[in-house]
Amino acid sequence: MEHFEHIYRRACARKGGEDALRALLATPLYSSAELAAIPDDRWLSSFTMSIFQSGFVWDVIRNKWPDFERAFFGFDPEKMLLLDAGHMERLNNDRRIVRHARKIASVPANARMVLELGEAWGGFGAFVAGWPPDDRVGLWQVLKAHGQLLGGNIAAYSLRRLGVDTFIFTPDVSSYLRRHGVVSAGLGSKTGMRQAQEAFIGWRRESGLSFSEISKTIAFSVGDNRPHST
Repeated sequence: MEHFEHIYRRACARKGGEDALRALLATPLYSSAELAAIPDDRWLSSFTMSIFQSGFVWDVIRNKWPDFERAFFGFDPEKMLLLDAGHMERLNNDRRIVRHARKIASVPANARMVLELGEAWGGFGAFVAGWPPDDRVGLWQVLKAHGQLLGGNIAAYSLRRLGVDTFIFTPDVSSYLRRHGVVSAGLGSKTGMRQAQEAFIGWRRESGLSFSEISKTIAFSVGDNRPHST
């Protein structure tokens, strides 16, 4: 496996030097106490934003997000569980938001997940904060299994948005991991994800950087650095 120092220096050369790279790597990361204090509605909002951004123009969703917040009552999970068939029909015809029946239906399903997983912890934020920091893959898998439409990178993007330290298997990162033999299985498989996670743990130990910084550095060291590639 390539030493992270080599990856880092290559990214510096491609991005105009170390200072320029460090500016690009900046990602807000919160402490366990800060994560635990994030209300359940913000987690549900973040999951929903990532779901609607998937396969769509990200900026369109961002620009519409205040209307999403209003249409879904601030993503209060308890209120989402009360949505009846009539209200779901109105949402599917609401021009303020992106009308996508399957994605709209995921909101109450994921509200239930947020409440159920957080119940024993006093909140979903505490559940996330209590998850072992070296097992991001395991957290993704739990969210995918208990929620709806949270596969692929959707859970990872949602978590990072709220300050959770996580790597993301973007196209550039995925290409690097395969091309350099870091993984021997597809990154959609449990084996491939676990192999990648072990590599990230090793690079973190070597560099002292966060998972988010390492993930971004790899993306900046290779490929096209496509929009949202980090």
